[in-house]
Amino acid sequence: MRYRELGRSGLSVSEIGYGAWGIGESSWVGATEDESVRALHRAIDLGVNFIDTARGYGESERIVGRVVRERAGSGEAVRVATKVPPKNGVWPAPSGIDPARAFPGSHIRESLETSLRASGLERFDLLQFHVWSDDWVGRGDWLETVDDLKREGKIGLFGVSVNDHRPDTALDLVRSGAVDSVQVIYNVFDQSPADELFPACLEHGVGVVVRVALDEGGLTGGITAGTTFPQGDWRHRYFQGDRPAQVERRVDAIVADLGIARDEMAETALRFVLSSPAVSTVIPGMRSVRNVERNTALGDGRALTAEQLAVLAKHRWQRNFYS
Repeated sequence: MRYRELGRSGLSVSEIGYGAWGIGESSWVGATEDESVRALHRAIDLGVNFIDTARGYGESERIVGRVVRERAGSGEAVRVATKVPPKNGVWPAPSGIDPARAFPGSHIRESLETSLRASGLERFDLLQFHVWSDDWVGRGDWLETVDDLKREGKIGLFGVSVNDHRPDTALDLVRSGAVDSVQVIYNVFDQSPADELFPACLEHGVGVVVRVALDEGGLTGGITAGTTFPQGDWRHRYFQGDRPAQVERRVDAIVADLGIARDEMAETALRFVLSSPAVSTVIPGMRSVRNVERNTALGDGRALTAEQLAVLAKHRWQRNFYS
């Protein structure tokens, strides 16, 4: 496993991190706690040292904390990031909302304390707001609270999870110097962060955590026109209507243009993300040991060629999500 610096924070993170939304009993039907625990242990065995969870991910914080505590004393430095949900429960953050309604200092602290109790950990290496609006830069008491929590040793770094498919909503924050990292959707279909956000992060030393690198499974090559998901699994909505057929056609086009096999699609999609110098780590969801072993093998420093990247640049896909 290779490691990269998380911006200028001084924190070294594995190229392949662990996205812990889907573990345990969650919005991903079929997840089990036992398999999630095995997968987390295997990931750490293979060099993964960055795990991303959230207050809103069901039992994820508890399961992650259990595994990290079980590894205590092994000499492994496992970095855990969590997220504070907005107090007003509005997802994503619309413009015009006062920061006192979404992230007042008292709510940030209360959420963090709840996460610490749930996980059994003494601190989090990274605390992120689960939504963000650049309207909040320089307003409210959130930054003062974050600074206090850093001084108290309850968190190491501060970041935000950028609104889905809206990397432009964090540009002012990145330029302000008030944030250590941003988490953003970036993949072959949604390449928009590379337009402005990534250059700004490189200029200002802000780390980049990439989520949804595989388009929730769309870029694995496993989604076809006949793919369905059960009620209760959030992908039932994400891949609604004729979206599976659209994904299949677009993946077929990528495979043909690159001259690769369909079962190489997931590897290609992850290597695409890691080919960006702005990216610190990518956090695919890994709910099984098999997924862990497949994905961690790609943390070997092999980037795609300039020719491959040029081909993939032509496969951006502007979509209306969840409609």
